[in-house]
Amino acid sequence: PVFDFKPKGHLELGEGLDIIRQRRLSHVSGHRSYYLCGAGALLQHALVTFTLGKLLSKGFLPMTVPDLLRGAVFEGCGVQPSATPSPVYTIDPARFEDLCLAGTSEVGIAGYFMDHAVQLQDLPVRVVCSSTCYRTETDTGQEPWGLYRVHQFTKVEMFGVTAAERGTESDELLDEFLGLQKEIFLELGLHFR
Repeated sequence: PVFDFKPKGHLELGEGLDIIRQRRLSHVSGHRSYYLCGAGALLQHALVTFTLGKLLSKGFLPMTVPDLLRGAVFEGCGVQPSATPSPVYTIDPARFEDLCLAGTSEVGIAGYFMDHAVQLQDLPVRVVCSSTCYRTETDTGQEPWGLYRVHQFTKVEMFGVTAAERGTESDELLDEFLGLQKEIFLELGLHFR
């Protein structure tokens, strides 16, 4: 939209309202982390609750997933935990062999369906999951500020399992998910592309 004032970024707004703290955290959690407090914390919970409610009303199966998963589950999703630099946090292998922190609930949900038979008549399966996501976010040459490219955040995710009888089922479900995303953003009054 066109504004008749100079818009502020989310970090400047959040700091001004004292609902986001991202600076002066190197002694607590290093860079690329943040605190949400007061209305910021309540806003995050409200957005998660709103989105979960919306998707549950559309017939999605709610799920919680483990944060720690074996490397084979990541590899099944096309993520290589042993890559250099690694896109995921690996837990100390001397204490916990082959465990990594998930960067998205997609990996945990995919792990659930790795050995879980679904009857053809029960497809497609629509899953919704709210999870904490952990990402290594390698150096891009410039230090980002704000709630982008951070090491830990909360996300609500849609996940689908489809048949492949006609060859179009996956695309059809993806279109449905995209439509739901647009519906959510419109109901929240947010601008998007």
